[in-house]
Amino acid sequence: MADYNMHILVCGGTGCKASQSELIKSNFKTRLNEFGLSDEIQVIMTGCFGFCEKGPIVKILPDNTFYTQVTPEDVFEIVEEHVIKGRKVERLLYKDPESKEHIVDTKGMDFYKKQIRIALRNCGFINPENIEEYIGRDGYAALGTCLSEITPDEVIRMIKDSGLRGRGGGGFPTGLKWELTRKSVSDQKYVVCNADEGDPGAFMDRSILEGDPHSVLEAMAICGYCIGADKGLVYIRAEYPLAIERLKIAINQAREYGLLGNDILGTGFSFDVEIRYGAGAFVCGEETALIHSMEGKRGEPTVKPPFPAEKGYNGKPTNVNNVETFANIPVIINKGAEWFASIGTANSKGTKVFALAGKINNVGLIEVPMGITLREIIYDIGGGIKDGREFKAVQTGGPSGGCLTKSFLDTPIDYDNLVAAGSMMGSGGMIVLDDSDCMVAIAKFYLEFTLDESCGKCTPCRIGNKRLYEILEKITEGNGKVEDLNRLRMLSSVIKDTSLCGLGQTSPNPVLSTLDHFYDEYLSHVTSHKCIAGQCKALMHYSIDVDKCTGCTLCFRNCPVGAISGEKRASHYIDQSLCIKCGVCFAKCKFDAVLIA
Repeated sequence: MADYNMHILVCGGTGCKASQSELIKSNFKTRLNEFGLSDEIQVIMTGCFGFCEKGPIVKILPDNTFYTQVTPEDVFEIVEEHVIKGRKVERLLYKDPESKEHIVDTKGMDFYKKQIRIALRNCGFINPENIEEYIGRDGYAALGTCLSEITPDEVIRMIKDSGLRGRGGGGFPTGLKWELTRKSVSDQKYVVCNADEGDPGAFMDRSILEGDPHSVLEAMAICGYCIGADKGLVYIRAEYPLAIERLKIAINQAREYGLLGNDILGTGFSFDVEIRYGAGAFVCGEETALIHSMEGKRGEPTVKPPFPAEKGYNGKPTNVNNVETFANIPVIINKGAEWFASIGTANSKGTKVFALAGKINNVGLIEVPMGITLREIIYDIGGGIKDGREFKAVQTGGPSGGCLTKSFLDTPIDYDNLVAAGSMMGSGGMIVLDDSDCMVAIAKFYLEFTLDESCGKCTPCRIGNKRLYEILEKITEGNGKVEDLNRLRMLSSVIKDTSLCGLGQTSPNPVLSTLDHFYDEYLSHVTSHKCIAGQCKALMHYSIDVDKCTGCTLCFRNCPVGAISGEKRASHYIDQSLCIKCGVCFAKCKFDAVLIA
């Protein structure tokens, strides 16, 4: 990078690529070539910057200018104004929502101020398809240090001292898992990277592999050195084509540089990595189901023990960690266990990556220190609730987690606090809900997802969740009874206690947490047959206020089923037996004459 006077970084994450960032990059190269600047200015496609709400993003170095919502057409103005004349294109700079001032770089943005990027350290900074850029930011230095200076037991001790816990949801101590696998005696061992994130709204692992695949490969090699494995496998869902493409490039580059393969760095240690594809089954995020899928079997979990550390892939000792967990390893080696352990809380060290989504102003990928509060994430980083609406709840942990209310906004986020609050960390999905969301419908949505993704091996999950869903469906359709609420609790408890794997054991969490915190909404559904949020169609009743109706016929002309009748310039009427509650009449009326009850 030292040969260039300026660097133009274009976000190449999946979201920005879908918004024509490839064309943005191409336009930059074309325009710079026209001005004869191709040898002086480098255009780089990077990984995700995280601020997805404002993408596509273009960052210009060395002045650190951060342009948001850039279109291919904007490129010509950026080159002529910024590159040639040295003037910022103000309309493309981030505008602070409160001060209304334009902010030039990320240091002045609330979205970034409280973040500490460890797992995401290289995303948005390097070209993920260029191993030399990774090496230029201390890449593979940790592997070299381990192979030449530190014994496997010392590395494991360092990981244990750092306090790193699995970022895939379970939170099991990483160093201890490595130690258990190392102690298992076998002629063959395996390192497996779980890149099968399936939570709705989650894209943490995907973004790391798209933006910094070498950090995962380096960590897998370090793990192989520690446990005595010479084979690594990345299990990734086939729905992640960009992550797969960049991972393949990274593997080939690492082999060319002698950082994967035989006799790495002349130390006698050999380790190589292959890719295994998943078909998008959520249950394959569970490590035993994942292993069976890699073996070509049905993706179903098995009873533990034996754990994969004893008997995993092909019956051999196997260490399974997810992408984010591995991404932390090289930094811990380079900066030390004490440095990492100084971040976070007593029992949850380091940072956590969250995919912030839902009814929030700043949708995106964030990495924050453990112990930060929900309030700081939602209001300081997330910029508050969209359209000025009221915060209602935040769903953490995906289908396995729960909904947390206003009373938990000041709760420090870590593994133990979230479990105590009735939710869980999960892989890092965080979906914000506002006062227009029906919590009964939210519980039903997550349970429907679980039903679709259950492998069906055990009866409590296969049948029990189906019965749970039927009760929720009954309630949202206005046919529920008060006793159904007790049935929900009882059945949820049975499913949690008797299911085979984590999917079934945690599947009732959204139901139980919404019952605990939003019991009044459930009661309203079963006693008054009314959805407080106005989201359950079966409980909605459209009518026309005769005093406000002008007889403009807009509702009459747009009703898809002919449920509205009336003459011009006279009040109209909705036939409830024909109304399908689509809401078109409400949306089309210009006089607020259509009422919803």
